[in-house]
Amino acid sequence: MSTPILVLNCGSSSVKYQVIDVDSETVLATGLVEKIGLPDSVIAHKTGDDKHVIEEALPDHTAALALITKVFETWGPPLDSVVAVGHRAVHGGELFREPVLISEAVTQGMTDLAGLAPLHNPPGVAGIKAAQKILPNVPHVAVFDTAFFSTLPAEAYTYAINTEVARKYGIRKYGFHGTSHSYVSKTAAAFAGRELADTNQIICHLGNGASISAIKGGIAVDTSMGLTPLQGLVMGTRSGDVDPGVFAYLARVAGMDSQAVDDLLNKQSGMSGLNEGASDFRDILAKTEAGDEDSKLAIDIYLHRLVAYIGSYMALLGRTDQLIFTAGVGENAEWIRTGIVERLAGFGLRLDESINRVRSGDPRVISTADSTVSVLVVPTNEELAMARETYKVIRP
Repeated sequence: MSTPILVLNCGSSSVKYQVIDVDSETVLATGLVEKIGLPDSVIAHKTGDDKHVIEEALPDHTAALALITKVFETWGPPLDSVVAVGHRAVHGGELFREPVLISEAVTQGMTDLAGLAPLHNPPGVAGIKAAQKILPNVPHVAVFDTAFFSTLPAEAYTYAINTEVARKYGIRKYGFHGTSHSYVSKTAAAFAGRELADTNQIICHLGNGASISAIKGGIAVDTSMGLTPLQGLVMGTRSGDVDPGVFAYLARVAGMDSQAVDDLLNKQSGMSGLNEGASDFRDILAKTEAGDEDSKLAIDIYLHRLVAYIGSYMALLGRTDQLIFTAGVGENAEWIRTGIVERLAGFGLRLDESINRVRSGDPRVISTADSTVSVLVVPTNEELAMARETYKVIRP
């Protein structure tokens, strides 16, 4: 039996997609459309070992989805075999706390929430509408990045600002990367042969965007990202936590308006801002090894922030069973994992460095047998998680 599901992730100028058979959990096709809205748009489509690239101007997401359809017709697998479409939806606010079957009310709700995610929700809605035109006879499901963190207790999600203002404008911590945190949490517990309900975890999703979560018995109790994906850890181009007074200060002394400060903190900060535009950790490591003091400081800042969050989450959980690294940096930068665990040695955490240095696409324990907390690397798979969630919604 085969149950193919098309998973779509629509960004402002890109569309990532996969067709996944949820019965065997195999990837039947994968692809990426880039530079939508520009004259040099390009699509790369892969089935098995075959990769096909087409360069064609795509003015909008409707044109991009039309080209994706053409690519499937040419190189397969046939889209008429798809039983459902799962759409990544970044911000569900307080409206959407779980994956939902898409209706006009859902797309309108996502549109109403665009103020909380102006770079993500509008292209997400555009992708949904384009996909519905191409595949009108199958169910479409929205899988929200924020849904996993809808379990946060009020003490964790409430900001200490005027209650009336907060309620009126929906100002609270929502959290992001929820699909990844949920998938990794379940995978790590299963890999270790533990019952999820009896396992306390801290998950470090470290990529260009980065977040950390505290998960108690499979339930998220805190996370680093907040109202927007800007809060929390130091990221590729995002500052993470800063004194919010920086907005008023830069307005006074530099004449910067709110948009300019927002651009500064989201696009010109983080590791890039600390490293003269370099945000790739391989480049930063090379600069550090060459003696660059700014790069060394940037890494220390990155690790300091991470360790501070891990320590606070260990206190919140009371008992931590697993510390888990995932996403691009978390899975591949063994020296970052070393730097973090070395700073946690006072809590009894210990790495097996020989195992830590091994590259693998499989889950693995990288701590020693006497480590007080089991340290793992668990590759994330947001597309598979989305396919699973989509199937849960549509299955009889």
